Amino acid sequence: MTDEQQSTPTQDAAPDAGTELDRLQGPDAVDTTPVQVDVRRGQFGAADGPDTSGYGGLRTPVLLPGASARPYGGYFDEVADALQAALPGEGTAYQQAIERVVVDRGEMTIFVSREHLAEVAGAMRDDPALRFEMCMSVSGVHFPHEAGRELHAVYHLISMTHDSRRVRLEVTAPDDDPHIPSVVAVWPGADWHERETWDMFGIVFDGHPALTRILMPDDWPGHPQRKDYPLGGIPVEYKGGTIPPPDERRSYS
Repeated sequence: MTDEQQSTPTQDAAPDAGTELDRLQGPDAVDTTPVQVDVRRGQFGAADGPDTSGYGGLRTPVLLPGASARPYGGYFDEVADALQAALPGEGTAYQQAIERVVVDRGEMTIFVSREHLAEVAGAMRDDPALRFEMCMSVSGVHFPHEAGRELHAVYHLISMTHDSRRVRLEVTAPDDDPHIPSVVAVWPGADWHERETWDMFGIVFDGHPALTRILMPDDWPGHPQRKDYPLGGIPVEYKGGTIPPPDERRSYS
């Protein structure tokens, strides 16, 4: 065989990778690529002060699980099927309301677009096949490097009707528009939880009956659990002490 014959492609070449993936996964394939929300610098992620670990050159991506493919396993498929049936195409379609479903470490998280949170929350509580009667807590997360999705509100639900099934709803909002609909009308117990999330993260829950601070003084500037909140440098009330900002603290190098 000549060199020219060896370099000529044959008709039996392997199919295009994308085409083969489409054939294997079908039209309902989901993007399971992990979601990068930050890059950790150094050994422990500290970036505001001097590095004392000797690993200042490390760069590690902070990844969250991507969408999960069916079957999810356990009762998670039943929950997804029931929610899809409860959100008909004529109103709030499942494909419009649900951004992705993540099943990781034996837990189910349903990412809901904030525009449809009220409808999804009502379906989760009222549909006989779902009946998540209780919202156990509302918590916040701040990912300042996840552009357009920096603020996350997380709702932990439990169904007493269906043997204490647990799922999590998660809703995102950008820093420059931190508004998410309140679920107090659906789960009244979320009242103080939403107030705490507003106090600590600055998420504005539209429709909340009394969205005021619950931990910090009413005139306190900023929201202390946001990652862009200053670490130190804030006057301490007791004995006139102060905590210096990280870049002014003692370095042990």
